[in-house]
Amino acid sequence: MTDPSPQAPSEPDLTGDPDWQSTILPTDVGIVSFVSGEPAGQRLRVRYFRDGEGRLKARVWFGPGTQGPPGHAHGGSIAAIFDEAMGGAAWMSGAPAVALELTCRFRNMVPLEVVATLTAEVVGTEGRKIRTCGRLEGRDGTLYAEGEGLFLTLDAGRLGSLMEQAKGMLGEDLDFAAPAPVDAR
Repeated sequence: MTDPSPQAPSEPDLTGDPDWQSTILPTDVGIVSFVSGEPAGQRLRVRYFRDGEGRLKARVWFGPGTQGPPGHAHGGSIAAIFDEAMGGAAWMSGAPAVALELTCRFRNMVPLEVVATLTAEVVGTEGRKIRTCGRLEGRDGTLYAEGEGLFLTLDAGRLGSLMEQAKGMLGEDLDFAAPAPVDAR
């Protein structure tokens, strides 16, 4: 007779490549992220990095809690990580922004308990609009999804209001300083 209780998955390897520097998204300072806020959970586990070219990288594990089609990650979990990473790339370029439009093109289904790499970067700016792109790939080179985003930079008043709300929720001061802008190529 087999034991029907769910087995705990082995600890996924979310380490980065040797030239990557571990980082935290500015939007996650002192706040638990909806997408990547459960480092030991059964849904998404995410660890962020900056590579040698300044691009945002993420190692992403799609756990059993992300299941859509049997044995595979739900498209919504993939779209959520694209939203967080591409938005994070905009914030890390020095532009606190929110999403106006996201496009995800699913190329291959993501098997559960796979660790994939998401690369996100800013590809252009026009006034307050920031264009981003992203790619989600398996360690074997399988392209799972590609994405594009259009983000809108928050004006100083709106950003200040959001930071005050976060401060009130946390009951502490947030020391928020946007990082220096990176080349948008």
